[in-house]
Amino acid sequence: MTSPDKSHRVEVKDYDQTVAAAEVRTVDHPAGTIRTSLLPSSGHTPPGSRASLVDAVMDLPEVQASSRLEATVPLGDAESLERLRERTEDSITRPAGSTALVDADIPHGGPAGASRTPGGGQSAS
Repeated sequence: MTSPDKSHRVEVKDYDQTVAAAEVRTVDHPAGTIRTSLLPSSGHTPPGSRASLVDAVMDLPEVQASSRLEATVPLGDAESLERLRERTEDSITRPAGSTALVDADIPHGGPAGASRTPGGGQSAS
């Protein structure tokens, strides 16, 4: 018997308004896979907030302890896709309807994690 998937929401806020959010789910799989959906936000999104969201997701302990990432990103969200490429290795991106699917390896202490620039306004719930 396998344990149920564990999921939670990560948000980036500008003052008290959520400007970017993601659902993160740990999959009970031997390869240590994390699935995340970066959720589209309505209205204005401050520059850097989507990159900060990717950083918040990638910095979660359960993500750091995993080896694979499967992400769903709104099609056209170049900021999130670029940050995912910076923070992962061997990423493959393909379109799927109104989203882009990203499959990638999660580096452990390698150069992909070191290329990140600091972001602000992160919170996890």
